[in-house]
Amino acid sequence: MKALFSLIAFSILILIPLVGVEFANLQFLFGIILPYLALAAFLAGFIYRIMGWARSPVPFRIPTTIGQEKSFDWIKQNKIENPTTNWGVIVRMALEVLFFRSLFRNSKTELRNGENGPKVAYGSSKWLWLFGLLFHWSLLIILIRHLRLFLEPVPAFVSSLDQLDSFFQIGLPALYITDMFIVLALTYLFLRRVVVPQIKYISLAADYFPLFMLMGIAGTGMLMRYIYRVDIATIKEFTVGLLTFTPHIPEGIGTIFYVHLFLVSCLFAYFPLSKLMHMGGIFMNPTRNMKANNRMVRHINPWNYPVAVHTYEEYEDDFREKMIKAGIPVEKE
Repeated sequence: MKALFSLIAFSILILIPLVGVEFANLQFLFGIILPYLALAAFLAGFIYRIMGWARSPVPFRIPTTIGQEKSFDWIKQNKIENPTTNWGVIVRMALEVLFFRSLFRNSKTELRNGENGPKVAYGSSKWLWLFGLLFHWSLLIILIRHLRLFLEPVPAFVSSLDQLDSFFQIGLPALYITDMFIVLALTYLFLRRVVVPQIKYISLAADYFPLFMLMGIAGTGMLMRYIYRVDIATIKEFTVGLLTFTPHIPEGIGTIFYVHLFLVSCLFAYFPLSKLMHMGGIFMNPTRNMKANNRMVRHINPWNYPVAVHTYEEYEDDFREKMIKAGIPVEKE
């Protein structure tokens, strides 16, 4: 039901631009006003969430570590898993962000029936790491490729990446490898939530909805490239106008493009409210961005301001007679 609810909401979003553009001729609304509003909502929400996390007090060093801490000279320290320097933290964060280092070591736990009854078994969970990495890297490459629609002249690294991504050419237009990879990865991430009972049990509608949105964006993008061919020059004229704040609607843009743009706008507006904010939250995570130097530096709580205390001696002076009557031993008679 949770997946069905998200699918219904996603289907309604598909119908909105189809009806609005095809029958009501609201190209200006879906092509200019909504993208600007979505971008403003994304930036405002993203900054608000980051500032909220930045203001959260972290009085103690709480990095997650799995390696040997720095102690005696004759004990080898794990400088990546238990960093005590800024460079160690940077390397650890880079491996986490770029290669999902902690997810690579993730393991699954399950009960298996044995001869003597059920027993706990631990197994590898590398498929989630592989398809998660495949999705994020494909999405990053696709976003970089889209810079050619906004920049003129197109930077050399964007053109090189575009050629590298399409080197496996089958007919025209060239087939992008990342297009296949991102669809494959999203399909796996969706089926994992539907098929695996434990994941299905804890999944919410908010977990399915971003997957449908990303599938829709990837699907409409591939439809524009491989089936419903659009004029790239016209699209670039439109996107450059948006970027330079001189927006206008060129002739010849198909409805499928407005569906694609509307889904992107909805995802941008929804982004700060969703779990997708882990993109920025990973950098604010104190279990990852702090040095594990508790044995080297004494950390004092900066919020440990002086407070009035009531010592036991003062407590006994206040309640001595009542304590004696109740049979409670006292230090002073």
